[in-house]
Amino acid sequence: MMTTIYLKNHKEESLLRFHPWVFSGAIAKIDGSPKEGEVVRVATLDGQTLGVGHWQEGSISVRILDFQETSIDINFYYNRIFNAYKMRCQLGLVRYQEGKERNDTYRLIHGEGDFLPGLIVDVYNDTAVVQAHSAGMHIDRRTIANAIIKAVKEVNNVYYKSEGTLPLKKNFNDIHDGWLILPQEDAKEYIGTENGLKFSIDWLNGQKTGFFVDQRENRSLVEQYSLNKRVLNMFCYTGGFSVYAIRGGAKEVHSVDSSQIAVDLVNKNIYQNFPDKTNYKSFGEDAFRFLDNIPGKGAENAYDLIILDPPAFAKHRSAIKNALQGYKRLNAKAFEKIASGGILFTFSCSQAIDKEMFRLAVFSAAAISKRKVKILHQLHQPKDHPISIYHPEGEYLKGLVLYVE
Repeated sequence: MMTTIYLKNHKEESLLRFHPWVFSGAIAKIDGSPKEGEVVRVATLDGQTLGVGHWQEGSISVRILDFQETSIDINFYYNRIFNAYKMRCQLGLVRYQEGKERNDTYRLIHGEGDFLPGLIVDVYNDTAVVQAHSAGMHIDRRTIANAIIKAVKEVNNVYYKSEGTLPLKKNFNDIHDGWLILPQEDAKEYIGTENGLKFSIDWLNGQKTGFFVDQRENRSLVEQYSLNKRVLNMFCYTGGFSVYAIRGGAKEVHSVDSSQIAVDLVNKNIYQNFPDKTNYKSFGEDAFRFLDNIPGKGAENAYDLIILDPPAFAKHRSAIKNALQGYKRLNAKAFEKIASGGILFTFSCSQAIDKEMFRLAVFSAAAISKRKVKILHQLHQPKDHPISIYHPEGEYLKGLVLYVE
């Protein structure tokens, strides 16, 4: 029999507005002893069903999967995954035909944005990479893998990568990255195609699921601004912005990352798209140290276009103050160095930092630099990272494109 979680009076209001989280402080009593990841029923004190979801220790006790009493089985996952896939197809993101516009790299499931809280799925060519952020999704991983194969015709293989994302690992002894559905043949290298550009994807050892899919549309915008520019791509990781800048006709492209593995991957990705190009160089160096040593405003070889896409400075709310100081310091250095008439792309992927906080940090940096700065674009996550209208917390990527006189 399914365990029932009863909420305190008036604590059901957020669920009646279809917000998918039940916080521990909202719980009045529990009819049973739910195990980590178990599917539970959530109800009002008088027994009215509010939904079913995955139970988990912590401040978010239940992540609602459906706002009615529903069986959470392969048919449930298939329907949710197929609807998400259908939306990506309707938006024109799924393009497998060979040519300049091929796009077989996209996010298939974006947690709460696709009404599957705790689950991330990225697709690279014929492989889906699954990442669980909740115990329930970890337990259901094989059912989810089978549902993906059934729902997405181009996907034949499913890889599980959750060792670094799953909370409360102490409650499980079976958390291992590896294949859930094995490839039919052992590929030595995994290539994803994004808008006709090829990228080596390292989901075995790379960050996130192997590639930052969420910057696809912003990379295209960099391409539009790159003609005849000297471009600096900071925190470059796989070099996505660098590859797009070269296709956009950049005069010169420099990529910087503190990881030598990332630097090697950038060079590989550039070479496999533009084997005849020599107008690029990559540096394995600390970002702030590199910025300190580059030519500044007025120098003949100052950078015309700088991209700042750092890792999350604040993964928790307790880190917000230090994170904002970090964003201010980083952007102030870029404002100091960029050429007159230069364009700065600057981002924050910290969910704890909202867009107003980020904009204020960048404003403060601009004021410190005493440069005249105009906002050209306000950027956010792409359409395959949807935000549920009932869950505004799903908006995490913030970006500004700035013209610096």
